[in-house]
Amino acid sequence: MEHMKFELRESGGRAGYRRRFSIAGVLASGNLEVMMEPAELGGGCEFAIDTVAAGFSETWRAVIADFMERNKPANLCVSINDNAASPAVVSLRLDQALEALIAE
Repeated sequence: MEHMKFELRESGGRAGYRRRFSIAGVLASGNLEVMMEPAELGGGCEFAIDTVAAGFSETWRAVIADFMERNKPANLCVSINDNAASPAVVSLRLDQALEALIAE
């Protein structure tokens, strides 16, 4: 199991969250789960990743950077429990968790 932590900030980040947390995916499903929680992080976002697929930190960084650029979140704590999901599935679950967090 590899543990990674990334801290990122996107210029013009938005933080209009309507829920206290959101969860997308299910770890036991064979891919991953994402949990998001609003937190006062000075406009930044923290990503904590636990994964069984070691050695992919640059891939993770690229997927997270893409998510940040597309969505521009701020003050968000993201926890990811991964079971070797593909980057496309990771991106999908991040988008789903953010959508659930901001949905009315």
